[in-house]
Amino acid sequence: MISSASLKAVWNFRGFVLGSVRREFQLKYRGSMLGIAWTVLQPLAMIIVYTVIFSEVMKAKLPGVEGSFAYSIHLCAGLLTWGLFAEIVQRGQSVFLDNANLLKKINFPRLTLPLIVVSSALLNFAIIFGLFLLFLLISGNLPGISIVAIIPLLVVQVLFAVGLGVALGVLNVFFRDVGQLSGVLMQFWFWATPVVYPVSILPDWAQTWMQFNPMYHLIKGYQDIFVVHQWPEWKSLAVVTGLSVLLAVFALHLFRKRAGEIVDEL
Repeated sequence: MISSASLKAVWNFRGFVLGSVRREFQLKYRGSMLGIAWTVLQPLAMIIVYTVIFSEVMKAKLPGVEGSFAYSIHLCAGLLTWGLFAEIVQRGQSVFLDNANLLKKINFPRLTLPLIVVSSALLNFAIIFGLFLLFLLISGNLPGISIVAIIPLLVVQVLFAVGLGVALGVLNVFFRDVGQLSGVLMQFWFWATPVVYPVSILPDWAQTWMQFNPMYHLIKGYQDIFVVHQWPEWKSLAVVTGLSVLLAVFALHLFRKRAGEIVDEL
């Protein structure tokens, strides 16, 4: 696991982490007339489009769920949380290559790089998810006490994404095809997860195999909270939590073992 010395080193470089996240956020919209306003306008437009198209135009319904906004909420809950997962994994698998010059020239705790990726992704997610919650409040679909379950769900999801992203990031330094392959696999993974469709429409054999998809259980947890206002299935999430911890420990071990070789390879 992470030693106290490593944690202290990362804490000492907290200014570097915060400065990097702030700089990424500012550079994202530098040169545009509306600037940071786009952080609100883009996700707001997405939520409005999903609501109007699927609820009012297509009249899309979820099997067994009442409410004109049910499918829109199902879709947003899945897409927004998948977006967080995909951003951490995709940026994680290239984080060492993207910061090659920094790694070769400056001595600093290498763990700050994945931390910057996670912090930046969570900042973007917080803005988008905040607008989603505002939509639920205005439309009268805000969940009750079960909404607090998003905290452990987020922790497990981020842990899983970081573990996978860092492991791929280390491998990508030595085998550059890993980055290309992971992008393709993420597309297949997205459609193999019930984000845009309910799992109930799948045949029985597909629903059985879905149980082996960690992201199915996480996405379903969010959809249970926001669509049917129920607590997630903690039993299935316990397995995903264990897997996430193991993956994070493996990624950390792989990173620490190959840290010196990473710089040489870059």
